[in-house]
Amino acid sequence: MVSAHVFKLCQETPTVSSEFAKNPPEAPTEIAKRLYGTTKPATKHDFPGVDRPSASVADLERALQCGKWGPSPPSEFFLRVWNDVLSSLDADALGGMVSPPLMGSYGTMPLTVIAPLADIVRHMSNLIVRAEREVFLITCSWSPSVAVHLVSDALKELSRRAGQRGERVVVKVMYDKAGAAQFINNRQPVKPEVYSGEKIQLPKPEEIPHIDFEVINFHKPLLGTLHAKFMVVDRKVAIIESNNMEDNDNVEMMTHFEGPIVDSIYDTALVTWGNAFKTPPPSANAPATAGGLPTNQASEGLFTDREPAREQHQIVLDGQAAQLPEHMPGDPHYDSDMAGEITRMQSCYSAKPNESRLQATNRQLNLACTKPIGPTAPEIPDGDEFTPYIPISTPTPFPIALVSRPPYGEPNNGNVFVPQNEAWLSCIRNARSSVFIQTPDLNATQLHSALTAALKRGIEITYYVCLGYNDAGEIMPGQGGTNEMFAGKLVDSLSEPERKLLHVCYYVGKDQDHPIHHNFKARSCHVKLLIADGHIGIQGSGNQDTQSWYHSQEINVMIDSEEMCRKWREGIERNQNTATYGKAGVDDGVWRDQNGKEAEGSMGKPSTAMGWVKGTMGMVKKAQEKGGF
Repeated sequence: MVSAHVFKLCQETPTVSSEFAKNPPEAPTEIAKRLYGTTKPATKHDFPGVDRPSASVADLERALQCGKWGPSPPSEFFLRVWNDVLSSLDADALGGMVSPPLMGSYGTMPLTVIAPLADIVRHMSNLIVRAEREVFLITCSWSPSVAVHLVSDALKELSRRAGQRGERVVVKVMYDKAGAAQFINNRQPVKPEVYSGEKIQLPKPEEIPHIDFEVINFHKPLLGTLHAKFMVVDRKVAIIESNNMEDNDNVEMMTHFEGPIVDSIYDTALVTWGNAFKTPPPSANAPATAGGLPTNQASEGLFTDREPAREQHQIVLDGQAAQLPEHMPGDPHYDSDMAGEITRMQSCYSAKPNESRLQATNRQLNLACTKPIGPTAPEIPDGDEFTPYIPISTPTPFPIALVSRPPYGEPNNGNVFVPQNEAWLSCIRNARSSVFIQTPDLNATQLHSALTAALKRGIEITYYVCLGYNDAGEIMPGQGGTNEMFAGKLVDSLSEPERKLLHVCYYVGKDQDHPIHHNFKARSCHVKLLIADGHIGIQGSGNQDTQSWYHSQEINVMIDSEEMCRKWREGIERNQNTATYGKAGVDDGVWRDQNGKEAEGSMGKPSTAMGWVKGTMGMVKKAQEKGGF
């Protein structure tokens, strides 16, 4: 049940963001200490284990009072998960990286993007140029790329527009590049000559004269990576995404939020930033619940004022008819509203003269590949087109909770009792029919026993992972093993009837008929999503691997909406061929083609000693590629 301490935390009025509004010069870290004391990370001794007694009716009623849910009350399932999530705040009041009174909220999500990384950043760039006064952009890996150039172009355009209005815009950017200085101070301000230099490539101050710009590089040594990826604009809209700022072959997922939940994400931005601001954000006294910052011009409706979302077939027809140029670095094509963005993006995936749908999709998926590949899948039929931008409307706002985790740098796996992990485990534990997961890697220790228990009680488990994603790092002792190793271990723990309830699939691109090993950097998926019983969904930055479970700072939302989860699952299936061509063997969890041959490049199951050698080499290579250490 929710303890008296946690219940009081959730009922208190002051939050980091409300106190910051009273005194913007004060550092958010100091506000957090004043409100919640010097918090310490939860340890493995705080973790109550995978199995838990079922919450009573009284427990659920108490949990209900620990959030502000809006017009649609949460379901019993949601409250059971929420009850378990709240239990972790006893150990660390800021374990969710948000003030407890803002952890449970509500809102709408008018757009989801399931597409290559650059397509998500195209939406980010449109939101940036439409900003009136303020942008918070927080991410993990940052390297010169199409994504970075799209953001840099957008900042220059934002400055130009602000200058025309005779105003200034405050922009805060935060990323993770591990370095020695972070042993002294986790949050390192980045000088203009560094952030505009060759390794970061953000605009020089003279290129954005109407922006008050500030950049921080955050890392908590040794392993506390800033892995959260999100953005808040004018405290009116927020996005949570799976992607970093770099070039790669990943298909990613992003969700756009409006309504009171934006205040919760804004609070997380303040807690994450931590330092005192050179120029405080102007939205401190303009919460999303009151409409955010005032605008200088008429803008598209927000929250529930939007028109009903177009269905997929209409988006496809609009895209085919429009034939619009693609929004590219150096050749920007900004749209004035979300509807225009959707049509433009779909137009890019539409077939050009003498081109099939399959060829058009292959063209777009190859844009980020250094070695483009041809299509191998059958032609895409009517109604199954790749639809990158997915608008979704619901008749009313619905419950949304932030279920995140803080960074933990110690080289052990003790920091397991956090809101993110509790949400995942509780969804699996309380599901009555099905659990769907998509993640690059699935190998966290607690997942094995949780999934096994669910399968043994008759729950259908489906999960999609990448073939060979970061195998060199995952194979190191203590990291959980490769996806194939974990799947084999899971299958071995099941009886034959139970194995029929488990569906392990390896990601297959929309234009392919087989999984391609991550070593080839051709078709990978970086989506992070869990859906339980068709109406509880968790989406964000957290992977189902050891690093995300025990170390990285993550941000995730948990929603209670059958319509949203249905649209998410439809988009997931429509924009990949994983369910059709990626199924693993039921007896060992390994993918093989119709001739029984394993995928090219698979590492297999090396010895422990070889695992250390390959894993160390892989982690060093990855750090070098990202510019860290």
